[in-house]
Amino acid sequence: MQNRIKNIYTRCQMYLRTELQDKLSQAKLSLQLCMLSLLFALIASGVIILFRLLLLWLNNYTQTSELDFTEIVDDWRVLLPILGALLIWLVARMGSKRYKRMGIAYVLHRVKLHYGKVPLQSAPGQFFQALFALATNFSVGREGPAIHLGAVSASVMAEKFNLPDNSVRIMCSGGIAAGIAATFNAPLAGVFFVFEVILREYKLHYFFPIMISAICGAVSSQLVFGNIHEYEQIGVIRIPLSQYPILAITGIIIGCVAALFNYSLLKVTAKGQNWPLIYRLLLAGIATTLVGVFLPEALGSGDLAIERAISEHPGLLFLIALFIGKIIATIAALGLGIPGGIIGPLFGIGALLGAILAIISAALFPSIAPYIGLYTIIGMTAMMGVCLGAPLAALIALLELTNNASMILPAMFVSIPAFLIAHQGFNSKSLLYKQLEIMGLDYKVSPVKQGLMKTGVRALMDRRLVIVKDNEELLLEVLKRAEGRSVLVRDNLGDIQMLQLELQAADDASTLTRHPIQGLPDTATLNEVYQILSRERRGEVYIYQDNQNNVIGVISWAVLQKEINSGQV
Repeated sequence: MQNRIKNIYTRCQMYLRTELQDKLSQAKLSLQLCMLSLLFALIASGVIILFRLLLLWLNNYTQTSELDFTEIVDDWRVLLPILGALLIWLVARMGSKRYKRMGIAYVLHRVKLHYGKVPLQSAPGQFFQALFALATNFSVGREGPAIHLGAVSASVMAEKFNLPDNSVRIMCSGGIAAGIAATFNAPLAGVFFVFEVILREYKLHYFFPIMISAICGAVSSQLVFGNIHEYEQIGVIRIPLSQYPILAITGIIIGCVAALFNYSLLKVTAKGQNWPLIYRLLLAGIATTLVGVFLPEALGSGDLAIERAISEHPGLLFLIALFIGKIIATIAALGLGIPGGIIGPLFGIGALLGAILAIISAALFPSIAPYIGLYTIIGMTAMMGVCLGAPLAALIALLELTNNASMILPAMFVSIPAFLIAHQGFNSKSLLYKQLEIMGLDYKVSPVKQGLMKTGVRALMDRRLVIVKDNEELLLEVLKRAEGRSVLVRDNLGDIQMLQLELQAADDASTLTRHPIQGLPDTATLNEVYQILSRERRGEVYIYQDNQNNVIGVISWAVLQKEINSGQV
């Protein structure tokens, strides 16, 4: 009786798993896909919340509002960046040698070419190194570890559930959206960041799972930290249309500065690529310490710089010095390999640049004086949009972070000339993709392969098959009775061959032929089938579940070519 119940349970489990995999293999929206994205987003959000709580706890000891590096240069916290560099190096030494890469650019590479499968072994290094970098005042952002950890959490769970590879990419994208939403309480920004920066395509069956993940991340953040909009305190007032020509000039200047920043950061990144890690980290720590001694507001992710930019009576010379210091600290940290994100520092740099331009403009045109807060937001939006090649994600992010829709039209008006002058005038491209090129990581996928990667093999395989042992006397009889089903032969070594009956034109006789075929797991996509069959543009592959003895289907080149020509991929 117990064995019967166990057998029934096993069969039900296999049936549910098969049904689930069949659904997820299709490039279509399904309830199962949405429910799984919710489950994985909960796990990803939990990891990000834990990271934020640990960072807040560390900040109680390493960052206080009373600390002023310019007055208390003998305080031990002055040397925090150097201490942080040593801690980051120690974690790197203790971690797996195979998984040194991390951050947004690395996740982007994994999503493009490896279905978003980010190795679990890279997570501890990213968690602790980014934690130390942020706690010790390096000019890096929180979104870098959030994106990496969110991607790892979701993709590892997807692989544990043995999901098809095409749906692993969706789960990974959802984990990224959940990470951004849990970090900034900005769910829509998380969704648009994934589509505009990570995936660079819009598909309906992607949209809902990613949106559910972002909602989960934002709700988790609100439950723990409250419904807080980080830059809500920035006063944004509607600007009259008569001042839009000045905004256009502002956009051109921001575009030039953004292009210069990209160029400088990439130059430092390329230069330090071959240096020993300890030298790079220590140099970054020393540079950050020197900047912090004179301009403590230039350190951190960008919040202190933004506070100064929106303060009641900021001095122009001080803002210019702080702006230069923030750029130096950011380039030193990110260019020399300190783990962290780029968005936070870009917000700080953009806010300072916007405030500087507003003060200069107000000296020439006094009517601009009430709109310094708006110029600050515009600077943040344009800098992020231009540097990352993501103007829409930047606009949505600042809309949610300020909780004020008044900035939409002027920010769009500034972002267009800024983007055009940087990308067309200076040939400046997205930082993330340029970083991938410097790191030697590929990200380019042909349209055909990109389409094939969206569909799992279970959606196209022919399940009508017969598997027989290698017995010449029975093969012809089995083939005659196959009735349109594929006949596979398993030889004495366990290899699989395809059996076919070929008609000879000379004497109208039929010849029994066989040829070896390769196998793929049922979690693979049509892209793997294409890579095998496109070499000779003919043949078949067999699909197996769990192990190669459990063959469940066959896909031929003719069927795959028909799918490609149909325009469905």
